Amino acid sequence: MPSPKILVMSGSLRPRSHNARLAAWAVKELTLIEIETTRISLEDYPMAIYDPDEEIKSGPPQSAIKLKQMMTAHQGIFITTPEHNASIPAVLKNAIDWVSRVRERGDPAFSAFRKRVFAIASASSEQQGGLRGLAALRDILELGCGALVIPEQVAVPQADAAFDDMDNPTPNAVANALRLELARLVDMARMMA
Repeated sequence: MPSPKILVMSGSLRPRSHNARLAAWAVKELTLIEIETTRISLEDYPMAIYDPDEEIKSGPPQSAIKLKQMMTAHQGIFITTPEHNASIPAVLKNAIDWVSRVRERGDPAFSAFRKRVFAIASASSEQQGGLRGLAALRDILELGCGALVIPEQVAVPQADAAFDDMDNPTPNAVANALRLELARLVDMARMMA
């Protein structure tokens, strides 16, 4: 079977946030098992707040089109997200909203979310590790966009102390759970390739 391409993104714009560190670690782990991986920052895809009237008038912003193209070039997508008020950050929700509206060359609705597989994880300084944010993200992707999200997910609690000096998650049980999640993502994405 062909090797899948995996896209890694964080729902946090802060370069040294817990979730940016988690995304960087995922790229390192995927590279170790020789999986072609692309890491992006939503900061590189600036978009105004989604407005249906603006969409009718001007269409989706170029950043939304570029992000949709980036997503469709990969068979698997790994998203790390902080939890904001029992949900996900506005920047991540806005990006999903805009990308879901992009139609190119007669694409069907939600084409960036179909025929690929998603995995989600969160790192938070809170005890629950961002579980409520993960539940919200899963609903948005599965129910809102029709995406296939693997059942495995990892929430890293007390993330202030959950990474070592090399940005590896600790303890080993957390790192192992994340490795299993990434392996499942790769296996499922391989079927999409």
